[in-house]
Amino acid sequence: MEGTSTVPDPSAPPVPPTPPVPLTALLARDDLALRQIAGPSDQDTVIHWAHTSEMADPYPYLLGGELLLTAGVHVPEAAGSGTYFDDYVSRIVEAGGAALGFGLAPVHDTVPRALAAACDAYGLPLLEVPPQTTFSGVARAVWQLMAQARLAELRRVTEAQQSLAAAAARADPVPAVLRQLAQRVGGWTVLYGPDGAELARGGRTPGTGVVPALAELAAVVRPGTAHGPTPSSASDTVGGSHLAAYALGAGQGFVLGVAAPRRDSGDHTIASVAAVLLSLLTGEHQSGSGAARSAALVRLLLGASPEAVAPLLGGDRWVVVHARPAGDAPAPDAVAASALGAALGSALVDVSGDVVRVLVPGDREPAEQPGWTCGVSAPVGPGEWAAADTRAARALARARATRTALVRHGERPVLADLVPPSDARAHAHALLAPVAGTPALTETLRTWLSLHGSWDRTAVALSVHRNTVRQRIARCSALLAVDLDDPDVRMELWFALRHE
Repeated sequence: MEGTSTVPDPSAPPVPPTPPVPLTALLARDDLALRQIAGPSDQDTVIHWAHTSEMADPYPYLLGGELLLTAGVHVPEAAGSGTYFDDYVSRIVEAGGAALGFGLAPVHDTVPRALAAACDAYGLPLLEVPPQTTFSGVARAVWQLMAQARLAELRRVTEAQQSLAAAAARADPVPAVLRQLAQRVGGWTVLYGPDGAELARGGRTPGTGVVPALAELAAVVRPGTAHGPTPSSASDTVGGSHLAAYALGAGQGFVLGVAAPRRDSGDHTIASVAAVLLSLLTGEHQSGSGAARSAALVRLLLGASPEAVAPLLGGDRWVVVHARPAGDAPAPDAVAASALGAALGSALVDVSGDVVRVLVPGDREPAEQPGWTCGVSAPVGPGEWAAADTRAARALARARATRTALVRHGERPVLADLVPPSDARAHAHALLAPVAGTPALTETLRTWLSLHGSWDRTAVALSVHRNTVRQRIARCSALLAVDLDDPDVRMELWFALRHE
């Protein structure tokens, strides 16, 4: 039975991502009596959660960052003389596991030497769990340490949000926000204009070389100054100072710069809130984009076509982005969604449950966003917004299934250009008719084919149990009267599903 002991309560209020637990903090717990016996003793090793598994190959059940706990039930008697432990440890490392805990009871009296050697070889910390320490006790300790860190970070971020909002309501809002942000991160902040000139600053000026380095970093995220796609944020370290630059608004050219002596886990969240506030204080009044968006909405409600209102929004080519918080982070709120939109360079943001949708101008190439899993459509005209929305949703499902930060929906394959669209749709309708009346079957078949027949990844993408995936695929095979192990059949079905 697979299970994770540190899953957060989905009904809990939105909080920033939980800070991880240093492995050294877990080893320091006298009540656990854990002992590291192999692998690197790195002070920077952190644990994001604890997970228990007795599978010989735990890879499909790991998300990365786990302390994997096992009693060695899966270990065969002759494991020490072959490659079993090398294969086992390499799969944990490949899945991103942070450390391995081996229980000494009731199966094994000692940790196998071959396992310790494999952990040394692959750089995986190996902990000895004594008989009196239960796995649930280890998981509870991880949860307690995470809860303490989360509470402290939540309090810090909440206080920062309140103080930044109060600063934005002052008579001098921009300098006030910059001063408050500098105080909260313990550093220096600056607002650059579209021409790169320094408009306002807050905090104590940093050491030699930091100010020009931050100005250069700001140029990286300012539209029109970089070759190729312009990122929405950038970071660097100069002279012991952590630098970050955030583009404000939808390509207006304003940039927020932050320099701090350290970078704590909540600093990005706090800076993102400040970026949203500064975007509202600068971009809306400088460009009139808010009025243009309102006019576009009114025209749509009064019957205008997307093609007619697109010029008001600033472009004729657009990209749709679907994003979900990475890992077990809670559902996004309006502030988090606005911060994501600002990072992507667009104020056209919609929040629906766990998913944030952003309509981004086609000249801004969406990049990976820390803390988010994203699916991105290909650039389309306004008449294809709905289709791009569907493609972005499918790209997000694939990103979650493959544990990839960002997946882009590809352009149509060359084969599709050889078949007239009307013929392709007619073929798809005839081929898929037996399952067309059950959307769950067609979407499961589409996802399963896109993930090369992986039961586990399809289950993750659709948020269902893998047995449900197996049952649905078996049902599709029966209704369609085809052999889904045949690659020709899979190719034909994939072609039909793309034209459904």
